[in-house]
Parts: sequence; structure tokens; C-alpha cells
Amino acid sequence: MMAVPSPKSPEQSERSRKYDRQLRLWGDQGQQDLETAHVCLINATALGTEILKSLVLPGIGAFTIIDNEVITEEDIGSNFFLTADRIGEKRGSIASQLLCELNPDTRGHFIDECLLKLLDLNPGLFNTFTVVVTTSLHEKEIIDLSHKLWTYNIPLLVCQSYGFFGSMRLQLAEHTMIKTHPDNQNPDLRLDCPFPKLKAHFDSYDLEALDLTNHLHVPYLVILYKHLEKWRNDIGDVNMLPEAYKQKQVIRENIKNSIRKHENGTMHHEENFEEAIRSVNFAYNRTSLPENVRLILKDEKLKNLTSNSQPFWIMVKALKDFVDNEGCGRLPVRGTLPDMTADTFKYISLQQLYHEQAAKDAEAVYNRVQQLLQDINLPDDTITEQDIKIFCKHASELCVIRGTRIADEYERKGNTDNEICQSLEDPDSLIEHYIILRGIERFYSEYYTYPGEIDEQVEPDIPKLKVCISKLLSEWGCMSSTKEDSIHEYCRYGKSELHSVSSFIGGCVSHEIIKIITRQYKPVNNSFVFNAISCSTESFTL
Repeated sequence: MMAVPSPKSPEQSERSRKYDRQLRLWGDQGQQDLETAHVCLINATALGTEILKSLVLPGIGAFTIIDNEVITEEDIGSNFFLTADRIGEKRGSIASQLLCELNPDTRGHFIDECLLKLLDLNPGLFNTFTVVVTTSLHEKEIIDLSHKLWTYNIPLLVCQSYGFFGSMRLQLAEHTMIKTHPDNQNPDLRLDCPFPKLKAHFDSYDLEALDLTNHLHVPYLVILYKHLEKWRNDIGDVNMLPEAYKQKQVIRENIKNSIRKHENGTMHHEENFEEAIRSVNFAYNRTSLPENVRLILKDEKLKNLTSNSQPFWIMVKALKDFVDNEGCGRLPVRGTLPDMTADTFKYISLQQLYHEQAAKDAEAVYNRVQQLLQDINLPDDTITEQDIKIFCKHASELCVIRGTRIADEYERKGNTDNEICQSLEDPDSLIEHYIILRGIERFYSEYYTYPGEIDEQVEPDIPKLKVCISKLLSEWGCMSSTKEDSIHEYCRYGKSELHSVSSFIGGCVSHEIIKIITRQYKPVNNSFVFNAISCSTESFTL
């Protein structure tokens, strides 16, 4: 008889081959979000082009550079996307052309205009972007842009690369996430409250009656459930869960004693029972609403849904209705199981039960979403059934970030003063670099040049910068001051950019932009400083 060749695995698409590594991180939906995004960069400095480089390579859909500067010798020294033969040409135009060569899937645009003029004459332009990122802006530009993007709820990142230091400040009015990819997430097992079919499945096992082969391949969830029931019967409380160490230790000993033994009294190597013993710590956790989800289900946004409400809040409202009714105070079943020692039939049978219940719960949520869409006069396909399945699967990860407006820091309308003063008291904190960079912005507002930008002005500019920083600290009510050596160092930089520093900061900023676009992984909250001298970073919430 001729051997039948094994079936070939399906061919990968060109897109899948090209973006294989990143698809493993944020999946097809994340990649689709990236490919439909439009990022605006203001000023094609070395830092700006490094940010865009790290977005163009993974396949950002489009970018627009707003820059009315021409290429100078200083640009050539730090910006790898500009060449000496282009000196005098428009910086944004040349950078856009060369960046597009990195990935033909990305469209690049260039606007040769002053930012303040655009904000005055065509502010609606900024509402067409997914994210706006800036480099080398002055105080007034930052404040005006911050106000405008806050009203549009467009994320803004203000970035700087200055000598051996760099910073990033993220402004998010409201940012909602479904997939946050928590580092340590316990599986959704429901051993404390098994749904009817799962309970019937557990009850169908008689561990004592199994032969050794089947005993070796019982999924550890069955073992845990059986021993939970035994422990409850022993203490006379059918609703109790082992929470204290001693209680869990009793169950571990019971599981260990139930391992089959050889005739000589030594234990068989039953890996499934060993897995059960290791899983006691997390498997008996009570199924309840995570605190992050409980707060979201109480959000004011759920009270008056309208046709302008985001799909996220419509799904959250449907989820709340499910939790209050069919869910009996619990989230939909996640529908996934961890790997475990078991034969194929037993594992798949158990897995199928979780899948079916997850599908049933998702259907209940979907039906509620459809009713809500009808109530607020939105099309039925505004939220798809697939959207709901993903939403229910990751319901325990839901996250809403409401940030602060950057302009409030400059206009002293927020609560940043205390945070800055407290951090400044820590001698190891990098907050002083944030303060000095703010002082440099203030310096430019007063003198229309940067400290040390002209060689002959390095020493005279040091006391001027100190005065600017002192004024800021006085406004914030800070008694502490920045280090003298640090101020001298910044004056010696004379606004110079180092490519290695800009490259590092650019990579960090692009990561945050991708998190925002894909709505996966939590972005930094909300300020970030990099010290290239000590290779250290620190984030602050301002």
C-alpha cells in the first residue's frame, strides 16, 4: 500500500511572512489597526525621524511630517535620514521621501508650514490623525497644540532629545483598552462555581474506580475539584474555599496521598497529580470581578449612551447587564485552558465545555449589544459578533486611562507641583532633568535662543538658565534646587542632538505609539526621562 504524504501546512501570505514577529505580539487585529493609522510628526529632527523609522518598519499606514525648516549642517551631524548634498532643501520633504523607502506599504506626506499658523487657519487637520508626536517645540506651540488635541481626544506625545538626555510626555484625554496583556494572569477555571455542564463532567469521574492508565491521564482540574469537594465535606461547609496556607496544605497532602502506589509502597510518578499540587495556590481563587473592571462598570459613561458613544462603552454597558443578570456577578467565561497532562480525549472534552460556555456567554452579551445599538439608532454591524468574542475573552483585562493635559502643567492648573517637589527631594531621581528641560523652554521664550547655542554665550547663559529654573521652582513652591553641574552640562550641549540618544528615545516613543494605536499593552503614565550617561530611565505621573 502506497504511503499517503502528510498534508502541507497552509502557505503564509506575503504580509504574514513580512510581519511574522510582530503579529505574535499584537495579532492580526493589532496589525490592521497599525496599517490604518495615520501618525503626524511635527519637526523632522533626528529624534523625529527615529520615531517614524520605528513606525514605518512595522507597517504604519501613513504619516505626515509638518516642518518648515531647511536642512542645516547640524542636521547632517545627527540625522541619518539627511545627507550633505541636500543642505538648504526642506527637511520634512527629504525625510519623508527617505523614510518611505524603508517600507513601500507606508504612505508619507509633508506639509511645509508653521505649526502655529496651521493651528490658527486649519485646526481641523489635526483631527484627521490617529496620534500626534512632536520634537523641539517651544512653550507656546506645546500649549496651543495641547489644548487643541485635548478637545479632539487625539493622543499627543511631546518629546525631546538634548545632549545626553531625553524625555517624553504623553497626553491622553481618554484611552480605552481591551487587550492589556497582563504579565501574570490566573486561568479562568471556575472550580469554586462550576457551570452545570462542567459540574456534571467533574461528577462523572470516579477516581477510585479508574485503572492506573486512566488514573495517570485525568486532567488536574478534575483532581482539584474532587479534592475541593472532599475538603468541604470534611469541614462541613459546601461553600468554603481554602484561603489560608494551612487549608491549602491539607488539600495538597490529600492529593499527594491519593497518588497510586507500587506493591513495595513507593509512589507512581503521576505527573497530573503533581500538577494539581502545584496549582492549589491559584486554582481555588474565588471567581469575582477584578477591581479594575468593577470600577469601569460603575463609570459615568454608561449612564447616557448615545449614537456618539464609543463602541467600547456600548460593549461595557452590555457586559454590566450580563454581570448583573446571567453572570450572577461574574464575567463571561474566558474559554481557554492551560496545558495539562491528560490524554487527548479527556483534555479536548474538558476544553470543549469551557469553549461552549464561553460562546454561550458571548452570545448573551452580543444580544444585549444589539439591543443597545437599536436603542441609540446605530447600525447592527457597528459592533460585530467577533468583536464581542474578543471583548468577552479579555473582559478581565479592561482598562481605561484618563490622563492630564500637558497645557495644565505649563499654565499651573493641575496637581503637578507636589509630584515634582516630592520627586526632587530624592537625590537619585531623574526629575531634575525634566525641570531643566522645562527651564530651557522658558529660556527660549525669554531670549529666543537656546542656552549655549552660540559658543561665546555658554558661560553667560549659565546664570540666565539658573534664573529661569529658579522661577519655575518658585512657581511650583519647591524649596529644593537642581544640581549646578547639571545646569552647566546642559549649557555646554547647546541644543545638540546625539544620534545614539535620539535612537533610544525614538524606539521608546514608537513603542508607546504602537500601544496607543493597537489599544494593546498599557502605555507609560505619563512622563519618561532617559539619562544616557548612567543608562537609566524613570517615569513620573504629572
